Amino acid sequence: MQQNPTTPEQPAPKRKDRMTAALLAFILGSFGVHQFYLGNTGSGIARIVITMTLIGWIVAETFGVIESITYITKTDEEFQRIYVDGKKSWF
Repeated sequence: MQQNPTTPEQPAPKRKDRMTAALLAFILGSFGVHQFYLGNTGSGIARIVITMTLIGWIVAETFGVIESITYITKTDEEFQRIYVDGKKSWF
């Protein structure tokens, strides 16, 4: 089979592990480590800024736990579509 030389090859989409993201969200959710893992740098930085206050830390940690539960309840395909390909950064 001959390839068309004028068509550039598309790079394979990057896959992220759902359980890794869930663990990062649960353990380090207040620091936004899972957001950086998923490629959402802006959300990760926002999470760090929010964490700088006591109330913000409690809120950010709560969001991390909620996001970890959300990641666990999705199938691998849903997780890839919503959080990796779709770049959804907040639960």
